[in-house]
Amino acid sequence: MSSLYRRDDSFCCHILVSMPRWESDAQGRLERAALELFETQGFERTTVAQIARTAGLTERSFYRYFPDKREVLFAGNELEAHLAARVEAADPGLTPIEALLTALGTADEVFQSREFLLRRVKVIAASPALAERDLIKLADIAEALVRALEHRGVEPGGARFIIDVAIAVSRRATSRWLADPDATLSELVAQTAAELREAVAPPTPTGG
Repeated sequence: MSSLYRRDDSFCCHILVSMPRWESDAQGRLERAALELFETQGFERTTVAQIARTAGLTERSFYRYFPDKREVLFAGNELEAHLAARVEAADPGLTPIEALLTALGTADEVFQSREFLLRRVKVIAASPALAERDLIKLADIAEALVRALEHRGVEPGGARFIIDVAIAVSRRATSRWLADPDATLSELVAQTAAELREAVAPPTPTGG
């Protein structure tokens, strides 16, 4: 697995992971209840019975939506599907990394609020079991993007390298987005990509 997915990477790795929008249905109630309990008493000390009871549901209802308590924060593949679709639908004239960065700049269409994301990140960072699952989901997103780039004619090895670079840019941009409510994610992705280009290929000084 690439160094991109190490546990000690920037915390913004966590918010690139697929997550559903929370609705006022049974699944959403379970997700909200689980997050609140994970925050107050920790993931390891929280039981499925407690989550179900806090949501006003039964354990049987819990298992209708999730195989175990760890999956409550990782259900669904909305972000994965969104990004892959955006890459495949990107203008054919864009380079592979331009298509990826354009797609990653739209991830806030799927993300919850900044407050929600920060809460979720803290819960995941505090639990080795959740952090492990988080890395697996991030790797799943990367694999989906590899397939999307292959559909655009990029060979798999090159696609993986491009994705590593693009996700690193997106992770840094997302960190800024969380801290700056006035900036859009797409603007910050473009700004961070420009900074990377300048760092690896600084402008040639003009003669005086």
